[in-house]
Amino acid sequence: MSADKKISKRQAIRVKRKRDKQLKKLAQIGIIVGAVLVAYLLISPGLKPAGEIILPEPKERPMASGSSLGDPDAPIRIEEFSDFQCPFCARFYRDTAGDLEDTYVADGTVYFVYRSFGSFIGPESGAAAEAAYCAGDQDKFWEYHDVLFANQTGENVGAFRDSRLRGFAEALSLDVEVFNECFDNNTYSDRVEQDFAEGSAAGVTGTPGFIVTYLVDEEEKIRLIAGAVPFSDFQTQIEQILVEMGLK
Repeated sequence: MSADKKISKRQAIRVKRKRDKQLKKLAQIGIIVGAVLVAYLLISPGLKPAGEIILPEPKERPMASGSSLGDPDAPIRIEEFSDFQCPFCARFYRDTAGDLEDTYVADGTVYFVYRSFGSFIGPESGAAAEAAYCAGDQDKFWEYHDVLFANQTGENVGAFRDSRLRGFAEALSLDVEVFNECFDNNTYSDRVEQDFAEGSAAGVTGTPGFIVTYLVDEEEKIRLIAGAVPFSDFQTQIEQILVEMGLK
């Protein structure tokens, strides 16, 4: 074999090795880029900006404490099991809750307690409930509750992504660092799961569902009100209960 042919063969080998090395490097880069893209797609919903936030008109609430309203010693207790993504829950909030609070909570007849119904509609339902309970640590449960319903979109994914839940806290002038620590640590995840378990055990099968409890001759009575019924339905039930209790 001539010297020229030997040189040509060595050059071909070097070219091939160089090309193989470049292809291997490109393949490694492709794997890294692919992994980053997959990770981004998985976490990006929570990283999107909070976007526009609707702040409803502030409402004064009688004797608000945590997620409850009114006098704990009131003769009638109503527990609402609700989902912040539920349009019927939003209807109750818009059309009925105010009259119920102003008529029966304010005068000491009803002690009203809001409870979540877990992740009934989807994961963002549970996340929103946890966030509301975290806001309650700063005495802003009901303000956060109102913001959640005011910003309900009907979409089960994205409306209550993490970035928006944090944005709501900031818009309400909460201590964001304290809120984020509570939210990021899933401080109230067990409470949200317990809400669902206890609501289900009491007979709630959908949202909103209301468990009404009261005593007649020291015996506990329970009524279930299902759905976003109008205030007149609550009024009828409450007046019947007051008669049954001998208070009217």
